[in-house]
Amino acid sequence: MSRIIREIQPHWTVIRPYFSIRSEADYDRAVAQLNELLDIVGMDEDHPMYEFMDTLSTLIHAWEEENIAMPPVSGADVLRYLMEEHGLRQVDLPEIGSQGVVSEILNGRRELNMRQIRALARRFHVSPAVFI
Repeated sequence: MSRIIREIQPHWTVIRPYFSIRSEADYDRAVAQLNELLDIVGMDEDHPMYEFMDTLSTLIHAWEEENIAMPPVSGADVLRYLMEEHGLRQVDLPEIGSQGVVSEILNGRRELNMRQIRALARRFHVSPAVFI
């Protein structure tokens, strides 16, 4: 047995559950742990637990991609969500057009065009792909 395996083996039983997400219960536990780490570590890349937090979030994301079906959303759905999150009204989006144009987009009577998508992506600091 190599030296590194001998050093890790006594600790593995303690940390193994965080690297093994095989059920919803495992997932829920990992998310709770990640939330606790986020409260402690935040975005401090120099914190000794930052890499563990980053690895745990990657494992959680992989499990979600494999096990949680995301419902299809339209560009209008994304826009509606972002408007709500930022406390915006239809009139607050002149980069899309008039309040009437925004209303037509939100009600599904009109699609976002590429100019509008690029403007919204810049405004909300997201990829244009979220609106497509």
